[in-house]
Amino acid sequence: MTLLLAALAFSAAGCKENIDMSDRHNKLTSEEERVIVRKGTEAPFTGKFTDYHAEGFYICRRCNAPLYRSRDKFDSRCGWPSFDDEIGGAVRRQADADGRRTEILCARCDGHLGHVFLGEEHTDKNTRHCVNSVSLDFVPAERVGRAIFAGGCFWGVEYHFQKADGVLAVASGYTGGKGANPTYKEVCSGATGHAEAVEVLYDTQRTTYETMAKLFFEIHDPTQADGQGPDIGEQYRSVVFVADDSQRKVAEKLIGILSGQGLKVATKIEKASPFYPAEEHHQNYYRSRGEEPYCHTRTQRFPTGK
Repeated sequence: MTLLLAALAFSAAGCKENIDMSDRHNKLTSEEERVIVRKGTEAPFTGKFTDYHAEGFYICRRCNAPLYRSRDKFDSRCGWPSFDDEIGGAVRRQADADGRRTEILCARCDGHLGHVFLGEEHTDKNTRHCVNSVSLDFVPAERVGRAIFAGGCFWGVEYHFQKADGVLAVASGYTGGKGANPTYKEVCSGATGHAEAVEVLYDTQRTTYETMAKLFFEIHDPTQADGQGPDIGEQYRSVVFVADDSQRKVAEKLIGILSGQGLKVATKIEKASPFYPAEEHHQNYYRSRGEEPYCHTRTQRFPTGK
């Protein structure tokens, strides 16, 4: 299994536009509008994703928000694509107008996806998201880029990357230290040398590694060594963990730009090492609580369009 597919295990139709999701949506066909906007249902066993088995991410056809991972798809033989889990915070539930079922919608744009059913025992999670294919697009694994950054408490870094256009999934975890599968307590003790970091998976047709790296440098203070805001310690150091020379060149270029602005950049560039996902309660931290970071705010440091 490649490193990227391993990341997909943790953490086609194609996207139509690279857009600002806050106020615009993709153009829909009449059938897509009937289902997504007017809450219709496509005929069973007709959808393009019903028997689709490629690895990647399923995203909202209306606004491109990531919704489901291919690992969570299963064959329920119901006639529509079925998933037993969603990407954290991506799907909203509400009582259906029929008074009997629970409707599921894209949490970003309120586009109708389908319905969720519990207690059917199809999988261990005992959940079935029954989704219309026309409500979905697909990003195949070969189109998914991967980046790893450390810049203080991973909760705040995760929060900002989750909001970025083109990002498919963000995981908080540990990297850059000694030993495998460290715990939060071990990392905080300083004994392992790991940094709190995030793994970012993104759609390479909608964004770039350079865009991801620029965001990283703008959501934390790259001049602060061994800490970020009130969080002090080696585990909170600022690091770009690069997978290859192309990522290294991007990081060096951006650090050069910041240095040219008079900033004394403390951010290190290190070769990527194994990334270990943090404990479940550290994932999707701020989004699940409806809160915002206390020490990560965005400051524009790069000219627009450069």
